[in-house]
Amino acid sequence: MSGLHRRSFLKLAAGSAMLTGGAGWLAQAMAAGKIAPGGKDVLIVIDVQKCFIPGGSLAVDKGDEIVPLINAIAKKFENVVLTQDWHTPDHVSFASQHDGKKPFEAIQLGYGTQVLWPDHCVQGTEGADFAPGLSIPHATLVIRKGYHRDVDSYSAFLEADKKTLTGLGGYLKQRGVQNCYFVGLATDFCVGWSAIDARAAGFNAAVLEDACRGINLGGTGLEAAWKDMVAKGVKRIQSTDLA
Repeated sequence: MSGLHRRSFLKLAAGSAMLTGGAGWLAQAMAAGKIAPGGKDVLIVIDVQKCFIPGGSLAVDKGDEIVPLINAIAKKFENVVLTQDWHTPDHVSFASQHDGKKPFEAIQLGYGTQVLWPDHCVQGTEGADFAPGLSIPHATLVIRKGYHRDVDSYSAFLEADKKTLTGLGGYLKQRGVQNCYFVGLATDFCVGWSAIDARAAGFNAAVLEDACRGINLGGTGLEAAWKDMVAKGVKRIQSTDLA
C-alpha cells in the first residue's frame, strides 16, 4: 500500500471507528474488569436542580435519590462539568406563555415539536439552584443552558434549534477529553439529548443508568429514549462498572 493510500485508509478507519462508538472504547476501558476514569474522561452532571427533585415545579420521581450516588461517582473523575437549566421568566417552553395550553402538551415551533413545561429553573430563583446535598467542589465548569427565550435547550452541547452551540464541545476538546459519562436528570430528556449530541460532536458517550431518573412521558418515553441513545452509539452502564 502506498504512503498516500495508507494515510487515506487510516483516516477512513478512524472516522468509521468514531461513528460506530469508538470501536470498543468501553470494552477496552473495562479490560481489567472495571472502568478507571482518567484524564481523557469527563463526568457531566446534568441539571440536578431543585425544580427537578420532589417538591420542585417539574419534579422527576425520586430525582433526589441520585444525589449521594452522583457525589460518590464524581470523586472518581478528575474532570467534572455541571449543567443548569437557566430559563427566562417568559421562556417559550413554558405552558404559561401559551393561551389555553397545559403542561406536557406539545406545540410546533420553528425548530420542531416543543413539549410545554411548567415554569421551572427561572434565572436567579431558588428553583434553579443545585439540589440540596450536591457536593462536587472540584468541578471545573458550569454550563447554563436554555437562557435564550425563543428556543429550548435540553442538550448540554446544542440547543433545540440544532444550530446554536453551548460551547461545551469546544471546551472538552481543548482539554483533551474523548469520553463523556452522563448522570442526572432527566434520562429521557436532558441526559439523553446530551449523550446523543456528544456522539454527534465526536465524543464517546456512556450514561450511568442508576445515577439518572426519567420523566417517562406517556409511559413509553423512557424506553424510547434508551432505544434512540443505543442506536446512536451511546453506551448504557451502571455506577458499579466504575473502579
